[in-house]
Amino acid sequence: MISFKNKKILVTGATGGIGREIVKKFVSLEGNVLATGTNIERLDLLKKDFPNVNVIKFDISDHSKIEKFIDNASTQLTGLDVLINNAGINMDNLSLRMKDEEWRKVIDINLTSTFLLSKYAIKKMLKSKYGRIVNITSIVGHTGNLGQSNYAASKAGIIGMTKSLAIEYAKKNITLNCVSPGFIQSRMTDNIAESVKVVLTSRIPMARLGNGEDVANSVAFLSSEQASYITGETIHVNGGMYMSWQNLLINY
Repeated sequence: MISFKNKKILVTGATGGIGREIVKKFVSLEGNVLATGTNIERLDLLKKDFPNVNVIKFDISDHSKIEKFIDNASTQLTGLDVLINNAGINMDNLSLRMKDEEWRKVIDINLTSTFLLSKYAIKKMLKSKYGRIVNITSIVGHTGNLGQSNYAASKAGIIGMTKSLAIEYAKKNITLNCVSPGFIQSRMTDNIAESVKVVLTSRIPMARLGNGEDVANSVAFLSSEQASYITGETIHVNGGMYMSWQNLLINY
């Protein structure tokens, strides 16, 4: 059975649907969790629902403060064993309409911040000769998507970065992997018209949207001792959508 007893875990983007489920999963497995986000009201609610979770407001877009943030998180947790890079944004637009700021901001937050958080977390993990980092990517990082060139590039970049860091630190007992969700039920998908949901689910072999728990289960596995010989890999959590999309291209 997977257990995170005595493991110190940092989760970014903890107030969104997926982030909240990741926190919930680690708590259920006895992990010592520090959750971060930018919405103080949602952080307070997270603390209310999970009293043993430590919460801290932090904006990962402030790159100059990330090293200090990791220092503080490690101090508060009395160590750092697991980092879950879940925080991210999207600013969708067709390429010819996309502003330079829309491109830069998505890359800066989704990719650069993930790199810096990983970099400074690894410095802590090297001292204890143990670490697990799981980066949340997206099916879009593998397939691309209309109006999401910035988002797709950032998520594809995370995959390449994760593989590179996995190679660098494999001998140090530090693993880095990705979880790549497809369409997951969230506040965003709740606002999608039912007719659009029908079209979306028709592209998914399992004929349903995923949920945050589906993603959290894979995150917990890759963070556990059961996955100690897995590094540089990506688990796809999309109900077979990516596989189906690949077959569509082959048969086109």
